[in-house]
Amino acid sequence: MHKVFVSKKHYTRKKALLLILGIFVILTGLISLSIGPYDLSIKEVLNGIFQTKSLPLPATERGDLARLIIWEIRMPRIILAVLVGSALSISGNIFQSCFRNPLVEPYILGVSSGAAFGASMAIVFPAMFFSIPLSAFLFAGLTVLLTLSLGVVRGQIQTLSLILAGVVIGSFFSSLVSILKYLSNDAALREIVFWLLGGFYHSGWNEIYLLAPIIIPLSGLVWLLGWKLNVISIGDEEAKSLGVDPKKNKIILILCATVLTSLSVAYVGIIAWVGLMVPHAARMIIGPDNRYVIPLSALIGTLFLLFCDTLARNMATGEIPIGILTSILGAPYLIYLLRTKTV
Repeated sequence: MHKVFVSKKHYTRKKALLLILGIFVILTGLISLSIGPYDLSIKEVLNGIFQTKSLPLPATERGDLARLIIWEIRMPRIILAVLVGSALSISGNIFQSCFRNPLVEPYILGVSSGAAFGASMAIVFPAMFFSIPLSAFLFAGLTVLLTLSLGVVRGQIQTLSLILAGVVIGSFFSSLVSILKYLSNDAALREIVFWLLGGFYHSGWNEIYLLAPIIIPLSGLVWLLGWKLNVISIGDEEAKSLGVDPKKNKIILILCATVLTSLSVAYVGIIAWVGLMVPHAARMIIGPDNRYVIPLSALIGTLFLLFCDTLARNMATGEIPIGILTSILGAPYLIYLLRTKTV
């Protein structure tokens, strides 16, 4: 009876932590909406969000400008940061649990290199490709298919083979990107470099309408499969003994992670380290149970990218690519992971 009481109290604390962090994410989003070259007060932000056409803002020039800044410029960036932060963090958690290695990240299957090649091709040869995000997404998916086909040995997914295949395929596409850089003119080279550094420069409602209907349901599916991810992370033989098919579930989860990563990379470029740092931090805070690690990773990833994006918009006159900031924060964290005994 005492154990049951303790267990219920333990889970209640985890749920309370998720609720508190969710509220903190909303507050951080409001603060981020107010910060920028045109500063707004929190009251102006709330007025701009909740007042509709039936209850218009005061007919002032500042009120109209505030509403324009909130809904057309800052709100799409913040929502895209929420979607991408969640997607990359959840993907990292899937890969680390499936491969049972906390140093694995979403780009381990060569997704970033494939997407970079696709984007570079669309930039250098615009007449041959419909759009940069679509080309990046298609080549990211092609890269993962190649990696998965090389990583399956005797009908089984071999973790070491899969990681080595990802490294080789990723290196191959990185070489092709270097060739395209060498062949491109100055304008195309500048565009490729900025795409590779990542950022939310081109955030708009069209991107939200395309990404949200895919990222949100997939994230929900991964959360529902969290208990299976727990079993898989113990080991293949143990999973089979508990009635869970590790091969089938790994393929489903890795495909979900691949789509989440590919879509994110296709629209905002390469934002490294999120998928490595955030899941590990979530496990340190809430323990190894993926039913709680997955939502906590999504919330921490959202907070991290909101913080980095706010810095990127306000640290200098021109916008700093967000990939630079995540890398600056990520490198010390990797050193910490390598040094700590908890890895």
